[in-house]
Parts: sequence; C-alpha cells; structure tokens
Amino acid sequence: MLDLKTVLIVTFAIASLQAIAWIFVWLAWRHLYELKFLAAGLGAIALGLFLMIIRGVEPSGWSIVLANTTIKVGLVLLAEGLARFLGQPRYSWIGISLLVLHVIGWNIAVTIDPGNVAIRVHMSTIFTVIMMSVICLALSRDRTQPILLRWITIGIFVEYMASSIAQSVFEFRMVGLVNSLVLANHNSWYLLQGSLFQIAFFACMLFMVSTRLSNDLREKNTALSHEITMRRQLETRLSASLETERGLREEQTDFMRIVGHEFRTPLAIIRNATDMIELVGDKSPSATKDRIAAIGEAIDRLVSLIERFMAKDRDTGFQPEPIRIGLLISDVRLHFELTGRGERLIFTADDGGTLLFADPEMLATVLINLIDNALKYSPEDQPIEIDIRTRDTEITIRIRDRGIGIPQADFHKIGRRFFRGSNTKAGTGTGLGLYMSRKLLGYHGGKLHLSPNESRGMTAIVSLPLPHGSAQPALPKEMMA
Repeated sequence: MLDLKTVLIVTFAIASLQAIAWIFVWLAWRHLYELKFLAAGLGAIALGLFLMIIRGVEPSGWSIVLANTTIKVGLVLLAEGLARFLGQPRYSWIGISLLVLHVIGWNIAVTIDPGNVAIRVHMSTIFTVIMMSVICLALSRDRTQPILLRWITIGIFVEYMASSIAQSVFEFRMVGLVNSLVLANHNSWYLLQGSLFQIAFFACMLFMVSTRLSNDLREKNTALSHEITMRRQLETRLSASLETERGLREEQTDFMRIVGHEFRTPLAIIRNATDMIELVGDKSPSATKDRIAAIGEAIDRLVSLIERFMAKDRDTGFQPEPIRIGLLISDVRLHFELTGRGERLIFTADDGGTLLFADPEMLATVLINLIDNALKYSPEDQPIEIDIRTRDTEITIRIRDRGIGIPQADFHKIGRRFFRGSNTKAGTGTGLGLYMSRKLLGYHGGKLHLSPNESRGMTAIVSLPLPHGSAQPALPKEMMA
C-alpha cells in the first residue's frame, strides 16, 4: 500500500516546482499578469500540503482546518487566474463564499465529531466540484484557445471531480470502520491522482500560454504591418505634397522667367526709341513723333502683359475672341518695325480676312517669339519669310529663316524648358521661347512643328484650327471664365 506521507511529499514538491516555474514565466512575459494568480494558487496548495506533512498523528483542530483551508484558497486562486487568463467572468464571490462556508463547516465538524473524516471529505468534495465546475464553464466559453486543448483541459478537471466524488463515496462506506482525525494510508490513491492532475494541468497551461504568446505576436505583427502601411501611405502623400510644392516653385520660377522674356521686347522698343530721340533731337519732329508713338505702343504692351501675368482672376486667363488673321499679322509687323527689324521680314498671305477664334495677345506672343528666334539666329543680311495659308479646317503660318538651324542630335530636345541648341552662343536666349509658344498654342488646340530647310536654316510651322473646322479646340476649364 502507498505511504500517505510519501505521496504528500511528492505532491508538495510538484506544486512547489510548478509555482516557481510560473513565477519565472511571468517574469519573462510581464504582460501575462494572470500567471501570478496561478503561481500564488500553487504556492498556497504547496503550503497546505507542507502543513499536512509536518503535523503530527493527532493534530489540533485548528491545524486541520488551517491546512485544508490553505489548499482551498489555492484552488480559488487557480480559478481566478485561469478566468483572467481566458478573459472570462471570474465569479470571485463564489470562491469567497465557499471559503467562508468551508471554514465554518470544518470548525464545526472538528469540534463536534473530530474522528469523523468522512463529513470533512464530503464538504471538501462539494467545494472542489463547485470551483472546478466554474473553471470548466470558463474553458467552455473561451474562444481564444484551440478547441481540442480546451476540451482536454475540461476532461482533466472532470476526472479530478469524479475522483473526489469517488473518494467521498468510499469514505461514506468506511464510516464506523475507521476512526481517525486525519486521512489515512487508504486515501493515498486520491492524493496520487491529484499529483497526476497537477502535472496534466500544468502541461495544458503551458500549451495555452504558448498559444496566447503566438496570438499576441500575430496581433503585434498585424498592427506593425498596418502601421508600416499607414506610414508608407503618409510617405506617399508627403512625397506627393513635396512634388506638388516643387512643381509650384518651378512654375513660379518659370513664370518669372517668362515675364522677363516677354518684358524684354517692349523694353527694347522703349530703349531703341529713346536712343533715336536722343540722336535725332529736334532735327526731325516727325521722327520724334514716331518714336514717341513707339514708346506709347511699347508701354501699352507692357501694361497689357503686366495685367495678364499678374492677374489672379480666372476671367483674365485665356480670353478667346473672333479676330482677323490680317489684323494679327499687322500688329506683329508693327512690333518689329518699332524695334527697327521690320525691313528683314517678308509677309505673304492668301487671305488676310480669315477669321480666328483665339486670344490675340497669346497668338501675338507666339508669333513674336518665333520670328524673334528666326532673326536672332540668322545672319543680319538674310530675310525672314512669313507665309500664311488657309485650308478648310486650319490656318498654317510658316516662319522660314536661313540661320544656323538645329543640330540633328538636339532635335528631340528642342522645346523643353531652358534647353538651347548646342550650336547657339551664350547669352542669346533663355530656352523658354519655344516651350512657351507650344504651351500657348495648346490653349488654342494648335501645334508647333520645326522642320529643317534643304539648304540651311529652319522653318517653324504653326497650325491653328478654324472656328468652323472639326478640329475646333475644347477650351481648358482653368483658362475659361
């Protein structure tokens, strides 16, 4: 037969080691604070077993009650810790109520009939069955742990409850046959299966803790992945904002360059006129009058350009209106005559009365830029030919020079912002003329094409749709009132 004291020592050792193990696990993962309750519960059970080991053969009544109550406190702490670990209702009031009833009942039992162990075993069985039923309820409601693991754990508790009931029945049949203050050797089997229960429960709890840590790690990885995604989206939005800001700065810089580019020509007219006035003086009133008129014309153009460039109102953006191509060409011709370069221009047109629906200031700027380029990059003794032809759906303006032309290697780059041909001299341009011309023509649905001449020089070809043609442009929203 098993020796009761030996079994008690083994059970005490198991409970003590498990309590220490759970303390170390908690120290490693402090967020699993519920493990403190498990460690405390096993520690209380170990203490109760120790008190049972050191008591004598005929202990006092209070020592009997103290040892068993300490073990029951350990069971209540186990139930509390497991409920917290699973995130289930704790029902702490049940455990506290049972402890109070246990103390009262055992004190009465050891006082009235100290030799009747059976009555105390019955009360202990009731206590154990109720508390373990609460634990099984928490396990059955849980959804955080694998279902197989939960039901295996429930099975372990059911086995212990069944053993407790079996011991109670066995003690009931032994009433009158054995008269002892404490458990005898025939109760060793119950304590031995209790040791096996502790080992099995410890193994199940290890699996549960492992599952909990895996779930926590998965949640943290998911949260981290979400945070990384959010940061990447934020980075993308920030990059887009920076790109937008960079674009706005570039537009502002382009704007200032274009303003300077457009203002130079009227200022050159004013400078040329003032120089001529200073040179001629009072000798030629008619010449002076013409120069003053040129200054007035240049000032009017400057004012118009300032209003156009500085205005923020959408109504002052793209302002198309019906215009005669002949009148537009006349304004362009007058511009170059006022700068003293009109004698090099040869204009031909098949129909000066052709009607266009366009912004006269923008188209004049385009033609002035293209003709100015032709004059700038051509020998001073070579003429510039401007030919205007009308077709069914469009009007074509060709500006032909006999200048330096464009190197074949530069053809695909011409028209980009700030790009100047490799064969041009420093200080002869900003690289914005063709870029701006293409942009302004785009508002009209027009196109600019550059073609090398057979001998030398280039021909700039401007194509504009006519109002009645199928190619009538759809005006950009940002440019319309």
